[in-house]
Amino acid sequence: MILLSFDFGIKKIGVAVGENIIKKGRPLKVLNAHNGNPNWDIIKNLIQYWQPQYIIVGFPLNINGTKQEITDKSEKFANLLQYKFNIIVKMHDERLTTVEAKSMIFKQGGFKALKKEKIHSFAAVIILESWLNENIV
Repeated sequence: MILLSFDFGIKKIGVAVGENIIKKGRPLKVLNAHNGNPNWDIIKNLIQYWQPQYIIVGFPLNINGTKQEITDKSEKFANLLQYKFNIIVKMHDERLTTVEAKSMIFKQGGFKALKKEKIHSFAAVIILESWLNENIV
């Protein structure tokens, strides 16, 4: 089963793809967003190409589990995905994914590899793999 995941942000949205058998994902791309609004045609093309059974969207929370300012916007993004593309969308806790993504990128390529563009798509991989490891599908 194929899944797409999104690391939602106001300016950038990371995208990853993965599958449930090996419980692994890989970064696809980072979408530009304007106040959290992506180019929906690009997302439509990704969904048509990959044909995912589920979409996982990062659920941003503070370390103590309380909502952040961006949490409501992320939920709105997830609801729009479900509405526009008639697909099952699940939210998943994304606490510390950016820190973990930076660590992964640094291990692979050192300081020069730490480009902001990569961080979002790697965070989407972490969200996806974490969801796969916690859910039976």
